[in-house]
Amino acid sequence: MILQEWVARAHALAASDLLLETDAAVVVRVRGELQSIGPPPPAERLLQAAQDLLGAEGWGQFRHRGSADVSAAIAGVRCRANLFRTVRGLAVAVRLLSPAIKDLRGCNLHPDFRRLIDAASGLVLICGPTGSGKSTTLAALIEEINLARARHIVTLESPLEYIFNNRRSFIRQREIPTHSPGFEQGIIDALRENPDVLVIGEMRTPEVMRLTLNAAETGHLVLATLHAASCAEALSRVCLSFPAEIQASIRAQIADCLVGVSCQRLEFLSPQNLRVPRCELLLPSSGARGTIRSGNFSQLANVLQSGADEGMWNFERYQRWIEQQTEWSRAAAPAAARTAATGGNFISQSLPAAATAPAVAAPSRQPVAPPASRPTAGGSGDEVIEVPAEEMNLQELAELARRLGERKP
Repeated sequence: MILQEWVARAHALAASDLLLETDAAVVVRVRGELQSIGPPPPAERLLQAAQDLLGAEGWGQFRHRGSADVSAAIAGVRCRANLFRTVRGLAVAVRLLSPAIKDLRGCNLHPDFRRLIDAASGLVLICGPTGSGKSTTLAALIEEINLARARHIVTLESPLEYIFNNRRSFIRQREIPTHSPGFEQGIIDALRENPDVLVIGEMRTPEVMRLTLNAAETGHLVLATLHAASCAEALSRVCLSFPAEIQASIRAQIADCLVGVSCQRLEFLSPQNLRVPRCELLLPSSGARGTIRSGNFSQLANVLQSGADEGMWNFERYQRWIEQQTEWSRAAAPAAARTAATGGNFISQSLPAAATAPAVAAPSRQPVAPPASRPTAGGSGDEVIEVPAEEMNLQELAELARRLGERKP
């Protein structure tokens, strides 16, 4: 239960990450900053939690490798966890994922990002450093396709993070190594599975990059993520992963099949108390294709600067767009996070182990009498229906609608 307890507390603090380790304080990352929120967890309880999370087979693999990746719902929160050994003992790094899959607007991304999914085939790269929201942006692009088009989508991820529901599209999600031994085999298999869209969680090796490029050239729209600090660095990294004698052909291959490259960083907006992505967006104009073919990746900064009319963005221009925005999409904040945002002192550098979120008084329910001209059913006096001041869930709304529907005109 120790993982559930700490994940629930991290979620209440609106944390993006939770770090647990034997003989080390419990740490969360809130708005990009690390904070200690409790004393070291008992080693026995942390070990038992890890065994329960991985299961017997996963625990055996962990003992052999010394690390393991897993995704699961913990305390009602979808999480991605990495378990590993350190000099102190067992450690767990948990990424708390968004409770719902958002579209591009829900991720506060510019509408130009829809151009990345307009093509029927080609390569889309989503780049950025660790923790910059690449997986969330990738999920948003998949959800945009899912909502708008009937496509067969195959995803390869390690581990699975967001779980999609079929809407207009048909989505098949495969986890590495649970459903396929590796990304290489998964891509080869996917090309026989009749996909319109192929999603690759991360391009890690030259072989995966080669197979990804081949898939993009054979009539599939391929979306993949890559760790890089800029669009130019991402494309350069792909090319330099291959032997020097074939890099020219790889550059030509990329230039021919490229749909777009996005690179993002997370920016904290103090007035809005919100983190939003700040992005570069490179689209395949004639100038961009020529620059890629020649291998002059340092010149892509000039292409981005001059490509505003074609829908391209560099970080500086995107920053100005962010500063001009007045409406932002935001998820409902947990109670503790709302307390901190409004001046409460719940988030602190050091909290006792038994610390819990302060009690928040429930909004009062004011009885509302029905209008005199609308008597209650049966005419036996006015029935007072309580209408809650706070948000109601679907069941409460349905009950209220039923009761109101019983009234005679």
